[in-house]
Amino acid sequence: MKQTQRLDKILAHVGIGSRSELKRLAKEGAIYVNGAKIKDSGMQVNPDKDIIQVNGETVRYREFVYLMMNKPQGVVSATEDNRDRTVVDLLDAAYAPFEVFPVGRLDKDTEGFLLLTNDGKLAHNLLSPRKHVSKTYFAKVEWEVTDEDIEAFSHGVTLDDGYETLPGILKILSVGNEASGVLSEIELTIMEGKFHQVKRMFQAVGKKVAYLKRISMGPLALDPNLALGQVRELTDEELTALRNAHELQN
Repeated sequence: MKQTQRLDKILAHVGIGSRSELKRLAKEGAIYVNGAKIKDSGMQVNPDKDIIQVNGETVRYREFVYLMMNKPQGVVSATEDNRDRTVVDLLDAAYAPFEVFPVGRLDKDTEGFLLLTNDGKLAHNLLSPRKHVSKTYFAKVEWEVTDEDIEAFSHGVTLDDGYETLPGILKILSVGNEASGVLSEIELTIMEGKFHQVKRMFQAVGKKVAYLKRISMGPLALDPNLALGQVRELTDEELTALRNAHELQN
């Protein structure tokens, strides 16, 4: 990104108003740059160094935003859908100008960690099969998950369409029993994201996933303080860890 940009472009990007509205605000004396009232909304400014204020409020300019969501069931991982609510519909209106999108997808009935951003380059790197970014899921499975399943997953399994998965790391947290109606609880870490992959991997060993939640992606774990449907921005430390993770695997 170049160092200077048009002021009206910067303000429009963060949702302050259209170019014509910003022209009016400038004429009304509502826009200040570095403490000086400005009349030309098209002037060049440096958003990283110059202090921009509109109606007394300091504008925080960002080219990209990075959001962690605890996705609830019943919501689709898309920017728009004709039938169902989307993850973008759950966002505060302040994020609308950034036009964020989900990085990858979680099934409609799957909960948990979902990253949303407008940084296409980072999203591409995180989703690239060559990067092998890990994803860990918690699941409840009918009924008994065994050491044989751990062994099978460690070598990769054949899905219903003949695709051979990469090896996955299966950890049994508790063992279920069909007679008592108790589900097994497991964690599964995989390095790819095929359609319905976790469910189809268990189908390949004769099991059925009853509940699924993604708990981490790469170096980032789902914030335990995020209720279902809630969103927060990544911290600087989290964003650095995410960038470093995919760069190390180039």
